[in-house]
Amino acid sequence: MPMRYKTDNTRIAVIGGGNIGTQFACVCASKGYEVNVFSSKPFLYDGSLEMIDDNKNKTIGVLNKVTSVLSEAVIDCHIIFITYPAFMYKNIADQLLPFVKKGVKIGVVPGTGGAEFAFRNCMKAGATIFGLQRVPSVARIELYGKRVRCEGFRSELYLASIPQNESEDLCGLMRFLWNIPCVSLPNYLNVTLTPSNPILHTTRLKTLFSDYYKDKVYDRNPLFYGEWTDESSNLLLACDAELQEMVRIMDKIDLRFVKSLRLHYESDSAEALTNKIRSIKSLNHLSSPMKQVENGWIPDFNSRFFAADFPYGLAIIDELAELLNYNDSNIKDTMNWYYKVTGNTKCMELSEYGINSLEDIYNLY
Repeated sequence: MPMRYKTDNTRIAVIGGGNIGTQFACVCASKGYEVNVFSSKPFLYDGSLEMIDDNKNKTIGVLNKVTSVLSEAVIDCHIIFITYPAFMYKNIADQLLPFVKKGVKIGVVPGTGGAEFAFRNCMKAGATIFGLQRVPSVARIELYGKRVRCEGFRSELYLASIPQNESEDLCGLMRFLWNIPCVSLPNYLNVTLTPSNPILHTTRLKTLFSDYYKDKVYDRNPLFYGEWTDESSNLLLACDAELQEMVRIMDKIDLRFVKSLRLHYESDSAEALTNKIRSIKSLNHLSSPMKQVENGWIPDFNSRFFAADFPYGLAIIDELAELLNYNDSNIKDTMNWYYKVTGNTKCMELSEYGINSLEDIYNLY
C-alpha cells in the first residue's frame, strides 16, 4: 500500500453510481477505505456493494455514505473519483470547485475527454488531476446500487497526473486497489490522445449507421463488437494512422504511450482486426447504442458513445490536427458525419482554454 494513501487516513468519494462508479466504490471499500458515493438514486443502496469477476469471485465493499447531495459526498475527502461521461465534466467540476481543498486528488476514469481543461479551476484551487488511459475492466451493473459484474481485467494500467510528480504515488494506489501493475506516464497528453473510445467507438458508429437519415428505423439492434465489420476496421485503422502521424509531428513532447490500436489489438490488417475485436469475450455480447421505438430501433444520440466520444474525444484530436496544419481527412470526415446526423455542432474547443498553437500545447503539458 502507498504510504500516502493508507486506509486509516484516506477518505474516498466516488461521483456516479453507474458501471464504473459501482466498480470503483466496491473495490475501494473492500480495501478498507471509508467510501462515500454520490448518486441520483441513493434510496436504491442498502449499504454494501458486490463485484463479481470473470471467475465468479465475489468482492464485497461496505460503504460509509450514499447521498444525492454533493457536499455531503465530498466533504473532507482526500481522493475523488469522477466516473461521469466527458460531456458532464465541466458541470461537475464547477459544482466541486467550492469544496476543493489544496492537496485533494481528483481522478477521472477513464481520463480522456479533456479532463485537464474541464477541471482547470480545480487545479488552480490546489487539486491534483489524474486519469487512467483505460478502465481496469469492462463493468456492467446487474442490480443498481447493489451488484456489478466485471470481465476482462487488464494486465497493466497507465496513469498520468497534473502535476506529474504525483503520478508515481497514485500509481501505487492503483496497484493496491486492483492488484494490477500501473505505469506512470510522462505527461497527461498521453491520456488525452489515447485512441480507445474516441476512435474505437466513433469509427464503428459512422460505419454502423452510414445509411442513417432522419426518421429511419432499423429492424434490429446489432452487436456493437460481436458483429464488427471490415468496413469499421478499415476506418478505425485509417483514423488511428492519422493520429500516429500527429504524434510523430509533435516531437518535442514524449508521447510514446499513445500506442496505435494496430499494436493494442495486435492486428496488421482490417480482417485480423475484425476477428480480434469480435473474439473479445468481455465485449462481444454488448448491443449497440440504440433505443427501441414502435417499429424497430433508432440510434440513441444521447448515449455516451455519441454524446462523449465525438464532441469530447475525436473532436479534440481533430482540433489538434488543425493546430498542426495536418490533413486528418478520415477523422474530419467522421466528425462531419456526426455533425450531420445529430445536428449537434457543440464540441470542446481548445481555443476556449487558451490553446491556439502547438507551442501552447507544449507549454501546457
